[in-house]
Amino acid sequence: MAKEKILFLSSILSITAGIAMVLGGIGGIVYTYTSIAAESIITPKDATIPNAPVRGPLTLKSQADVILLHTLTSTEGKRFAQMPRTLPKLDAAGNPVLDEKGAPVMAPNEKRSTWFNAVALMTALQLGMLTYAFSALSFVLGLLFLLNGYVFCALRKS
Repeated sequence: MAKEKILFLSSILSITAGIAMVLGGIGGIVYTYTSIAAESIITPKDATIPNAPVRGPLTLKSQADVILLHTLTSTEGKRFAQMPRTLPKLDAAGNPVLDEKGAPVMAPNEKRSTWFNAVALMTALQLGMLTYAFSALSFVLGLLFLLNGYVFCALRKS
């Protein structure tokens, strides 16, 4: 009798958890898709998936990769930490501007700002990829929980 109660309780808990996980997985995928679609991003022609609307994990990765490529191109292959914080300010002729003591006037390195923006965009795209992965995992695990619940229920009756 105790075995039947444990199997019944296990089947109810497993089925309940399975339904919640399947619904959560579907909800996560739908939410991520609609959030990304609202941004109306199209991959550029030099992306691994060219001229495609960014919607799923593959186009998210393609867009993140091309942002990285463009950023590395604009910074001559240097990453954020590899660039100096400031550079000498130049006049119209390309000569360093000097202060009253004869020292070069320093200005913020704008390429570091470019990197900062690129990292923010790439991180958002990669989080979208991660959200798809976790939603799919939740969905698959939910199906397994449903199957376990069915098996527990069948064992109870035997």
